[in-house]
Amino acid sequence: MLSESGSSAPPGTIPVTLTVNGQERQLQVAPWTTLLDLLREELDLTGTKKGCDHGQCGACTVIVDGKRINSCLALAVQKDGSTVTTIEGLSSGNLHPVQAAFVEHDAFQCGYCTPGQIMSAVALIEEGRARSREEIREHMSGNICRCGAYSNIVDAVEDVLKSKTSSFREAAE
Repeated sequence: MLSESGSSAPPGTIPVTLTVNGQERQLQVAPWTTLLDLLREELDLTGTKKGCDHGQCGACTVIVDGKRINSCLALAVQKDGSTVTTIEGLSSGNLHPVQAAFVEHDAFQCGYCTPGQIMSAVALIEEGRARSREEIREHMSGNICRCGAYSNIVDAVEDVLKSKTSSFREAAE
């Protein structure tokens, strides 16, 4: 259950304020509503996918306060005051470099896992922990691709990492 601010709150709901894709949203949420269900069913942000609903596939990956999470495992009320970025908010106008790399490297087949894969890759790159193909694979292991596009996904992430590294080198010189 959800009600935008300004209308009477349904009984048993809790007020929650989230900044979703740059827009502040004041909501009334049932205490059992997951962040995934809030995004998909109430805010109509359906790019985030519901895969296993148990935190095991990564299809629901979003970035909350700069960290990637499985949104199916987080209650919306737990994220009160947080900043949430979904695949819809990743770029405005042009593709994000990770999205462009996924297209260039054909890093998707059916596309169902792609939003979660991209969100996880964006956070992975921002975390700065992956510097090799093996580290990329390890840090992306929570995102399952049933079509098996793993090598292309790793190629895409590696490509963005390389271009980011060369951009930093050029800026330093």
